[in-house]
Amino acid sequence: MTTDDTSGVTAILDRIRFTDAGLVPAIIQQFDSSEVLMMGWMDAEAFRRTMTEGRVTFWSRSRQEYWRKGDTSGHAQYVKGAALDCDGDTLLVTVDQVGAACHTGTRTCFDADQLEPATGERPAPGATPAPSAGTETL
Repeated sequence: MTTDDTSGVTAILDRIRFTDAGLVPAIIQQFDSSEVLMMGWMDAEAFRRTMTEGRVTFWSRSRQEYWRKGDTSGHAQYVKGAALDCDGDTLLVTVDQVGAACHTGTRTCFDADQLEPATGERPAPGATPAPSAGTETL
């Protein structure tokens, strides 16, 4: 998409399912490592800016203003690609991240609080997976 491709952006905006507040979550991922860096909110204008300017712009719910990642911190996000999920209610933006992605100064917003979920293993090829607890087999 080029910087003057407003018709392409408009067509995509028509497919996005924004929340009642007019926002859509945008997952930000490093383009070459697939590392998930952060999640931010975009409204239609933030999406338009992101798609046409080559830098990620978010809508700040707390400050009620647009913020382009890196303008004050120097930790910019240069857009490399974007995708809309199958339901049209979440964006994935791949970027070349300069510096920390998180406002706390860490590379990613997802490295501070590692949780310990129960883990599972994929069944062997041809095996039937066991039903989850509380489910019935038809």
